[in-house]
Amino acid sequence: MIGEHPYVKWAIEVIENYIKHSKVIEPHESLPKELFERRAGAFVTLHKLDGSLRGCIGTIMPVRENLALEIRDNAIAAATRDPRFEPVSPEELNNIVVNVDILSPFEPVNSITELDPKKYGVIVQKGWKRGLLLPDIEGVDTVEEQIRIAKIKAGIFDDNFEIFKFTVERYR
Repeated sequence: MIGEHPYVKWAIEVIENYIKHSKVIEPHESLPKELFERRAGAFVTLHKLDGSLRGCIGTIMPVRENLALEIRDNAIAAATRDPRFEPVSPEELNNIVVNVDILSPFEPVNSITELDPKKYGVIVQKGWKRGLLLPDIEGVDTVEEQIRIAKIKAGIFDDNFEIFKFTVERYR
């Protein structure tokens, strides 16, 4: 698995232990201190070496006691529970690139003129239906396309919905 940043190295360590040994590891003292002190939503995204998506799971808001656990649980889920893909096999591990995105708190959008698909991710929401699309996704170049994809993910098929935006810290 490929990744340089300490957050990404942690996600890789977690995935490799889970895939190779069926073991959920605990955060350890050698991790950056801020992983224990910070809470935030986080997404872990896996790509094949050719750039195609291999898995992506995350949390919009923090659900764990710290960012180390947020990344750990989402890394395992991205590798094994993304419903679009079979679980990652041990043979695939050397051919996967890992990204970790840490989400800012989201804020309501009053006009789509506030959005930029390269800078902001979007959440569309109607009642309990919610769809999220991270920012700066290859092939998503317009706000309209970003919202269209998020609506499909949410199962929203009309124009009566709320939009929220957020930024990410992306680590590779």
